[in-house]
Amino acid sequence: MATYAIGDIQGCYDSLQALLARCAFDPTADRLWLVGDLVNRGPKSLTTLRFIRSLGDAAVTVLGNHDLYLLMVAEGGAKFRGKDDTLQEIFDAPDCGDLLYWLRHQPLCYTEGEYCMVHAGLLPQWTAARARELAGEVEAALQGPNFREFILNLWGSEPAGWSDDLSGWQRLRVIVNAMTRMRFCTLDGIMEFKVKGKLANAPAGHLPWFDLPDRQSRDAVLVTGHWSALGLKVEPNFLALDSGCLWGGHLTAVRLEDRAVFQVPCSPTEARPLKR
Repeated sequence: MATYAIGDIQGCYDSLQALLARCAFDPTADRLWLVGDLVNRGPKSLTTLRFIRSLGDAAVTVLGNHDLYLLMVAEGGAKFRGKDDTLQEIFDAPDCGDLLYWLRHQPLCYTEGEYCMVHAGLLPQWTAARARELAGEVEAALQGPNFREFILNLWGSEPAGWSDDLSGWQRLRVIVNAMTRMRFCTLDGIMEFKVKGKLANAPAGHLPWFDLPDRQSRDAVLVTGHWSALGLKVEPNFLALDSGCLWGGHLTAVRLEDRAVFQVPCSPTEARPLKR
């Protein structure tokens, strides 16, 4: 049995199928770990969701910012952003309700053995075990009877940093923003959300979240996506897997057992003009 961790798909279903063929993925024996952002901007978000859901226990996915955006639009917590969005086919599908129910029951953070998978990153104060606990708070809200109220209060970038004293929607919003949106932050974990480019574009006083010297999650091997401008990084305790498939780059899988890298170029029918 092999476990393949795969970067952001974003509706690039044809590229995903080509990658699985490259890996010789066997759903009866192997497993997929998906770092989130299954949908949006690529042309086949509906087909992608249906396929991953059909894999059952052979696939584990965490929620990314685009996945949460889909849920927010569905509940009226956000509006379509025009041409950038490719979600309407999901809302028009007869199984839309089933797919959205399945999606909101996926974890925000997944831990297994030495590994911790999350879409964007972890704030420096959190160990992997603590992050899993905090993710559970969000998951309880997302899966509970008042999930719509949670969705309607999710949008926003404040507070920008963590405190154990936070409560209510502010507490949950910080957890979600760190795990699905963060790239750069200060040494004490104040997040910055405007800059999305390469490491050289770091704002003054900020570092990539994974380079913070006092980051408590160095006790785990982190598996992430989200940051296409960062590209593929395979380090002993850190895997960054978003290699910009949607933007004409590659879709990447790393076999966790031996760190072998598998890549396919984005399908020409799925690539979009570069916009970071």
